Amino acid sequence: MNQQPSGLVVYGTSWCGDCKRAKQLLGEQRVPYSFVDIDSDAEGLAYVEQVNDGKSIIPVIRFEDGTTLVEPSNAELAEKLGLKTEAKSPFYDLIVVGSGPAGLTAALYAAREGISTLVIERAGVGGQAGVTEQLDNFPGFPEGVTGSDFAARLRQQAERFGVELLQAQDVITVLVEGDYRGVRTAGGHELMSTAVLLALGSTYKRLGVPGEEDFIGAGVHFCATCDGAFYKGKKVLVVGGGNSAGEEGVFLTRFSPDVTIATQGAGLTASKVVVQKVEENAAMTVRPMTTVAEFKGDKKLTSVVLQDTTTGEQKEEAFDGVFVFIGLSPNTDVVRELVDVDAQGFIVTDAALQTSVPGVFAAGDVRAGATKQAASAAGEGAAVALGIRRYVEARGSGGRPMGID
Repeated sequence: MNQQPSGLVVYGTSWCGDCKRAKQLLGEQRVPYSFVDIDSDAEGLAYVEQVNDGKSIIPVIRFEDGTTLVEPSNAELAEKLGLKTEAKSPFYDLIVVGSGPAGLTAALYAAREGISTLVIERAGVGGQAGVTEQLDNFPGFPEGVTGSDFAARLRQQAERFGVELLQAQDVITVLVEGDYRGVRTAGGHELMSTAVLLALGSTYKRLGVPGEEDFIGAGVHFCATCDGAFYKGKKVLVVGGGNSAGEEGVFLTRFSPDVTIATQGAGLTASKVVVQKVEENAAMTVRPMTTVAEFKGDKKLTSVVLQDTTTGEQKEEAFDGVFVFIGLSPNTDVVRELVDVDAQGFIVTDAALQTSVPGVFAAGDVRAGATKQAASAAGEGAAVALGIRRYVEARGSGGRPMGID
């Protein structure tokens, strides 16, 4: 047998649901890995059968130390990756749900003042900012900073002040029991607190066209930094016309020599800086007045039906991968029946960033009126920490008075 790829390797198929789930967790946690599709790789199939005593059970995940996991649960995979998935205590002054700029900034401000703080994150630390290729407009970084570096620095700073972080954990319920607040995770654990901060962030909207759901992870993606490397030398389509579409499209040219941006309008609506980057990149083409009508393929994406938004004319065209960036939806499903939200589902707060439920606060992209910028999210994190401190102190717990430095 030929030598298998080095590093962490996922052996599976493009149509396997458990393979998609494992790859999603790795992508969310920003763990580098290689993928071997055993449908088209005889050596990979032979390796899977060797590991499974002749059976083809997938996914098989081989780690750098040579050990393997076969068809692991998310909890098993998280444990193997060394992610912290259990809290040290059943009670905290503050539980923060989400680890983007708003959540982690609030956490470090609170913890710095002696408020015991737990941050729970289902995906990668840093939120949307953490999977952005480059942050060029965050104060203090004149040359810009990569999303992954920004997220790592923010995490390190929060942990220096004593913030506890749980990863790969889904919060399925926010609890309100008398004067106490808390959360219940998908694993069945209940953690209580004096206050809860909802820094749930947002996710990229989906197109909702035929075939999209079928090919997510098998040709349709929503994170260029997570999945772009799988399209080296291949033809890629980006859907959207804003900053995210332009920036992520430019990033994809690191791998793909042929990146097309399809936008519904007459041109890109991104900032002048981003538009200039796209126009100066020889590997990129902008196709205006164009939308996606359907995704097609057999087990994995092979083509896209594009529609002219002016004439309605449709044309099928071959693409190896599609990355969708058409706006953001708030991650509020877990609390829509608990707190007040606006018509779009964003959480409504008062001047102290408290929701309609006392002791439950919200900040960042999930909040109605937020600007969807990393710098303003961090500012909201600092501001909401002040309100949380007052709330916690009024109930006889928490640390010393918070300074403004």
